[in-house]
Amino acid sequence: MLDIKLIRSNPEMVREALSRRGETAETALDRLLELDSQRRDLLQQAEEKRALRNTTSQEIARIKKSGAGGPEVQSAMQAMREVGGQIKELETQLKAVEAGLEEELLAVPNLPDPTAPAGGEENSREEMSWGTPRTFDLEPKDHLDLALPRDLIDMERGAKVSGSRFAYLKGDLVFLQFALVQYALEKLAGKGFRPVVVPVLVRDEAMYGTGFFPTDLQQVYHLEADDLNLVGTSEVPLAALHMNEILDEADLPVRYVGYSTCFRREAGAAGKDTRGIFRVHQFDKVEMFSFCHPDRSGEEHDYMWSIEREILEELGLPYRAVNIAAGDLGASAAKKYDNEAWIPSQERYREVTSCSNCTDYQSRRLKCRAKGEKGSPYLVHTLNGTVVAVGRTIIALMENYQTVDGLVAVPEVLQRYLPAGKAFLGKG
Repeated sequence: MLDIKLIRSNPEMVREALSRRGETAETALDRLLELDSQRRDLLQQAEEKRALRNTTSQEIARIKKSGAGGPEVQSAMQAMREVGGQIKELETQLKAVEAGLEEELLAVPNLPDPTAPAGGEENSREEMSWGTPRTFDLEPKDHLDLALPRDLIDMERGAKVSGSRFAYLKGDLVFLQFALVQYALEKLAGKGFRPVVVPVLVRDEAMYGTGFFPTDLQQVYHLEADDLNLVGTSEVPLAALHMNEILDEADLPVRYVGYSTCFRREAGAAGKDTRGIFRVHQFDKVEMFSFCHPDRSGEEHDYMWSIEREILEELGLPYRAVNIAAGDLGASAAKKYDNEAWIPSQERYREVTSCSNCTDYQSRRLKCRAKGEKGSPYLVHTLNGTVVAVGRTIIALMENYQTVDGLVAVPEVLQRYLPAGKAFLGKG
C-alpha cells in the first residue's frame, strides 16, 4: 500500500501520479483523504477528552486531600464519568474510521513510475523486438491442431473430469514441460536466484500483502473450509516468505526462483482465447522474485527483464517487449514490461512473460524491511518476473517449430533435458 504520510503531506503529487492510471484510481484517493481527516479529528478530540479526564481526576484528588467532600466531589466524579463515556464513544468512532481507512488504503494502487506511459492499454509502448517471424509455405497450424492427431493435449477428457478450460498434457509435451522447467531453474540459479518449490495454498494475509486482494478476489479459488487460497502465481508465496521480517542489508538483493502450479478462475474471460491451453484455470510457471535496496530497484528491474529476454532468444522465439501503460498496470506494480512471443497461427505477438517493479508497495503491506549496521530498518523494494509460463511457452514453441509433417522440432538449448534422441516431438 501507499504511505499515508506521503499522501497526507503531498496529496497533489499523489493525485497527479494516480491520474496517469485513470479516473478510478484518482477517485479512491478522495475517499481516503476524507477518512484520514476524520481520523485525525477524532484523535484530537479523544486526546482533549483524556486530558480533561486527567485534570478532573486530579481535581477530585485535590478536593479529597483538602478534606472537602459532599456535593463538590460528587459533581466532579459525575463530570469524569461523562467524559469517560464521551471518550468511549470517540474510540468506537475512531475504530470504525480506521477500519474504513485501512480498506481504502488497500484499494489505492501503487504510484506508476514516470517512465510508464500514461493512459490505458492502447498507450503501452513497444521498447524493442528480436527475431523475424517465420514464414510458412502452407498455413501454419495452431498448437491444438498439431497436438490432437498425436494425442498430446486432451481437452475433451479434461473438461469431462474438471470442467471447461482444464487439459491433460500427454507424451512428449510432458517431457517438454519439464525440460523447460529444468532449463529455467538452472539458468536462474546461475544468475543468483535460489530455487524454491513454494506452497500453493496461502492465507489471506499473503494475498492482501502482495496486492492481489481486494482487487483480484474474483480471480482466486478460495477454500472456505480451510480459509486458504490457491495462488495464481508463485509471486505470492515468494513475497510472503519474509513477511514480518527484517533482512540483513548485507544480504540484499535476496533473490528466489520459484516453481509452482498456479490456479486462476479467469472470471469474465469466457469466449476469449479459450481454445486449447492458452487461457486455462490450471497452469505451471517458473517465477523469479527479488527483495532489494530501494536505491537499486530500477537496476534490478532491468536485470530481471534482461534474463527473460535472454531465455526467449535462446529458445529462438521472435518477440517484442512492451512498456505497459499506467492504466493497465496491476495494483502493485509501478512499472511492468511484457514480453510477447510471435504466435504464427494468430499472426500476432502474445504475452508469454512479464517483469514488474513493485517498489515498496508490497513490502509495506507485508512489513518486510532491511537493516544495515547503522540506521533504522527500512522497507525493501520487491520485484517479480515470469521466467517461463509453461503452457504459453509450449504453444509458442509448437507453432514456431512445427514441421510440414506435423512434428515439432526441439530448440537445441532444450534437447539435453529430453530423453536421448528427442530432436522432434510427436514422433512415434
